Amino acid sequence: MVAPFAGGCLCGAVRYESAAEPVAFMLCHCRDCQYISGGEPAAVAVVPKAAFRVCQGEPELRTYAVAGESGKKVTRAFCGTCGTPLFSDLEGMPHLWAIKAGSMDDPSWLKPTAFIWTRSAQPWAHLDPALPKFEKQPG
Repeated sequence: MVAPFAGGCLCGAVRYESAAEPVAFMLCHCRDCQYISGGEPAAVAVVPKAAFRVCQGEPELRTYAVAGESGKKVTRAFCGTCGTPLFSDLEGMPHLWAIKAGSMDDPSWLKPTAFIWTRSAQPWAHLDPALPKFEKQPG
């Protein structure tokens, strides 16, 4: 068991923790995540919202909200000082929180469960043939 686990931004201004293990670890290839990740895909650990909390630096957080490809609002939070992408609030999944794996203190234990929004994947993206692939968000 890896819960609880913690993470934060590069400069240390923002810290968070999750009391629960991820229900999924997905690699998202939507165009918005390509922008946010600086390439693709965005590696996202999905946890129950009730298990997640920001424990330091709430005033440092900045957010950016857009309608995702699903049509539902996605609010992405990042550190206002160093710009590290941290987590997302997903209108389409109000009971879940999406944590950017790169912001975790130790993401090495994560194992991808699926690829999502593969219809937007770049031709050079590697999609592991052993994992499920969804042209858009499952559900």
